[in-house]
Amino acid sequence: MEYLRKPLMTLHQHWKPLRCAQRRHCSKLANTGVTPRERKTTVDRFKTPISSGPSLQDFIKGASVHTTRAAVEESDKHSYLSEDLEMGNSRKVYFETYGCQMNVNDTEIAWSILQRKGYQRTVDLTEADVVLLVTCSIREKAEQTIWNRLRQLTAMKKKRMKSHMPMKIGILGCMAERLKTELLEREKLVDVLAGPDAYRDLPRLLTVADGGLQASNVLLSLEETYADVMPVHHAPQGNSAFVSIMRGCDNMCSYCIVPFTRGRERSRPVGSVLEEVRMLSDQGVKEVTLLGQNVNSYRDTSEEQFVGSDPTKLSQGFKTVYRAKQGGLRFSDLLDRVSRIDPDMRIRFTSPHPKDFPDEVLHLIAERRNICKQIHLPAQSGSSQVLKAMRRGYTREAYLDLVENVKRIIPEASLSSDFISGFCGETEDDHQQTLSLIREVGFNVGFLFAYSMRKKTHASHRLQDDVPAEVKRRRLEECISAFREEAARVNAALVGSTQLVLVEGDSKRSAEDLCGRTDGNMKVIFPKEDVAVRPAASNTAPVNAADYVLVKISSSSSQSLRGRALSHSSLSGPVKRRERQQLDEHVASDTSGIETCT
Repeated sequence: MEYLRKPLMTLHQHWKPLRCAQRRHCSKLANTGVTPRERKTTVDRFKTPISSGPSLQDFIKGASVHTTRAAVEESDKHSYLSEDLEMGNSRKVYFETYGCQMNVNDTEIAWSILQRKGYQRTVDLTEADVVLLVTCSIREKAEQTIWNRLRQLTAMKKKRMKSHMPMKIGILGCMAERLKTELLEREKLVDVLAGPDAYRDLPRLLTVADGGLQASNVLLSLEETYADVMPVHHAPQGNSAFVSIMRGCDNMCSYCIVPFTRGRERSRPVGSVLEEVRMLSDQGVKEVTLLGQNVNSYRDTSEEQFVGSDPTKLSQGFKTVYRAKQGGLRFSDLLDRVSRIDPDMRIRFTSPHPKDFPDEVLHLIAERRNICKQIHLPAQSGSSQVLKAMRRGYTREAYLDLVENVKRIIPEASLSSDFISGFCGETEDDHQQTLSLIREVGFNVGFLFAYSMRKKTHASHRLQDDVPAEVKRRRLEECISAFREEAARVNAALVGSTQLVLVEGDSKRSAEDLCGRTDGNMKVIFPKEDVAVRPAASNTAPVNAADYVLVKISSSSSQSLRGRALSHSSLSGPVKRRERQQLDEHVASDTSGIETCT
């Protein structure tokens, strides 16, 4: 599907060939010796333009604000509202964010745009003039959560005093893109819809909604990356931040709705990414996560010198449904440049695809101390047959070869993955293969879900959702159980080691404890107490959020580690082996007071 920025051009491109087709059919095909097969071929050739063109309803409602053909979905340069009318005038906006980390970043982008127009942000729902839900469509359960929340907000809106400015409710992101008709026309629960590529249009849409009309813009773009919009980061204590480097996805996995709600892949220019990371470093941010729907397929072709003929390198044994892409600055180039900005800033990235881990990426991760050694390898299934139906582009064997390559190049790598239970046609043997893969690899973090069919996907058109719900639940529970067993085993191997931990703040369970994360993204809990200012030093200092500390691990579970902090440290100044040995000897005689993990 081709996504265009100007809806009027869509009408023109669809209907001009249609008119020509009608004349040719009447004047030639009907009066010459055309065979039935040739006639059928000609008619079939025009079915796509006919089916994707506007309907009668589009012409009848073409001037209505809540439809998305003419008035509302104009680009900014065609806006019929003056900039003064689009000002927020200190109206208060309340955000609720659901789903993936990309939605967290989208919230920051949307808020940056509204803040420029004079809106204020509030964390108190009762005083909000505008409530915006940043939504997810990846699973049915996620959408149902939003439907329930919308009904609650609609009831709250109706209770507002008549003298008060009516509260406006908006849906942003993937659900706006996927369910625009249901949200606007059938349920009538929202005032504003804005798809993932339409956040720049939010001020105008809200102004239209203030006039008592519904407003929407859900056009997808081939260019929009928000490269010139500096997000307003709201990370906890300001220690970490998400930086979007690319949007959309071209993989077209048969189960996935993302290409239809987020559009085609397009990457943000490298200079824009580096500028944002430098700004975050200047603000004292200690950890940056690079974001994208397929983050390691990043390819910047924004400048002529980046364009070349070299094809994109894939992981060994992997393939794609699209032609090999050529030229551009690749993910390894960006990762290299980002990691050089601040040696004391951790760099993570998510969510990658296993196909985009060529050796140069793995070697770079192994070499750079500040690039985290956590590798996310979404497997989705352990069965080659199911992987083929999912259109993942690899077999079980190719995936396991990649895991072996990762462990060879990065011996200390921490592995995580995604799995779907009960995909179309999955047999009990397929399920057992998934369980065996989970046990063979040994992940310490996993994201596991039962399959739910999404409209528009390849699976919805070509496959049958034939695994009963109760079987999906049982298989999911078995996968989760296997995952926890392996994670407990992997984490137990860390007991007795010393881990560099970036402190996030107080533990949620006890104000007497602090919480942080290792390089491998494992949560570590340890007592709140003063520690040496550096390894083997005699003077001490308290531990605060955003500090790096060395923690001796004393116990573990499938989800976290527990230990005691030894000293302050840093990424840029690696601990000498002798100092680490002295620390280990010191703490070995003083572990009786360490609380074990329950």
